Parts: sequence; structure tokens; C-alpha cells
Amino acid sequence: MFQEIDLALLHFFNGSQSAIYDQFILTLTNGLTWIPLYIALFVMVLKNNESMSQIFIIVGCCALGVILSASIDNMLVKPFVGRLRPTQDLLVKYTIDTAFGYRENNFSFFSAHAANTFTLALFMIFLVRNRAFTIAMAAWSLVNCYTRLYLGVHYPSDVLCGLLFGAIVGSVAYWVHLKLYYKVTPHFRYVSEAFTKTGYSIGDIDMVIATFVLILLYALFKSVLSV
Repeated sequence: MFQEIDLALLHFFNGSQSAIYDQFILTLTNGLTWIPLYIALFVMVLKNNESMSQIFIIVGCCALGVILSASIDNMLVKPFVGRLRPTQDLLVKYTIDTAFGYRENNFSFFSAHAANTFTLALFMIFLVRNRAFTIAMAAWSLVNCYTRLYLGVHYPSDVLCGLLFGAIVGSVAYWVHLKLYYKVTPHFRYVSEAFTKTGYSIGDIDMVIATFVLILLYALFKSVLSV
């Protein structure tokens, strides 16, 4: 029963009849596409912290969370569970729409895209504490999750479990960051319209959000030109 619901939901999200939209999704699911966003996040952290020790703690804990999420999933969980991707499972592969023949060969459970992006998104959300930034980072993670369903390389349960695992790892990484960060930094609560309560400039936050939007526009522009 659960597998039937999982497959029905996958069919709901999977594929379209548009080559332009296929290319758009393929661009968004590529990790290299999001490098400008990672640079924007790093620049924001760099500009809003006063010492190298603060920056090192933030970047180190964030990177540790993502690496931990990816390694546990790819090296332990996926080989242990051994769930085939929908595009590789002989029982369902011919019911799945593929974008330009896109398939992945490793195991499906759980989604590393979902886990890794939500680990990073939640860590940064806790760090910055701004509503617009929260919406943008959550949207970024969910866009990555959606691409995996659209391409048929994960079941919805893979994505959901990836999000839950990412939430756990992102929360733990942020907790470790707090323990270390406040050993080198006094506790401050900023009260200003120009900054969040954790001291992050609204202008720098807008820069990150603008980068996210520009990447979406780039992916759309590229898809139109390449088809």
C-alpha cells in the first residue's frame, strides 16, 4: 500500500512534455549551477563576522554538516538499504518519464540532494534569522528536491527522509557552532532595521536572495536557448 502511494506521488511530479522545461530542471539539479549561491553565502558570512576564528567556526561547522550528511547517506545508508532508483527498477522504469535519457545508477534511499541542501539551508536559516532569507533558502532546498522527483531518480519517500535527515544534521551542526562560536564572541542581540538580531546585514541578505533569483533566471534562459 505504501509503495503504491509512493509511486503514485512520483508519477504526479515526474516529467512533462516540454523539452524546454526538461532542460530547465536538468540545469537546476546540477550542483555546479548553484556555485554562485554558495559564494554569495560565503561572502555574507565573511562580511558580517569580525574575526577569522568566527568565520572559521561558521564555515567549518556548516561544511562538516554537509559532508557528514553526504557521507552517511552515500557510504552507509544507500548501500545498506539498496533501494533501486525508479529509473533503474525494472518493475517501474518504463512508467517513468526521463529528461533526455537522464538516469542515475547508484541507489535511491535516501535523497542526498534533499539531505545536503536542507542541512545547509537550515544551518544558514538558524544563523541569519530573517524571514525573507528563510523563505529563499527553504525554496532553494525544495527546488532541488522537486528536480529529483521530476527526473524520476527518487521516490517521494526518499526525498522526505532526506529532508528529515538534513534537518537533524543541520540542527546538530548549528548547535555545535553555537557552543564554539560563543567561546570567542560575546552574546549580542542586534536591534536595528539594517541588521537581523544575529547581526547580519539586510543588504547582504538581499544579495544572497538576488543571487538565488538570478540563478533561476539563468537556468530558464539557458533552457530556452539550448532546445
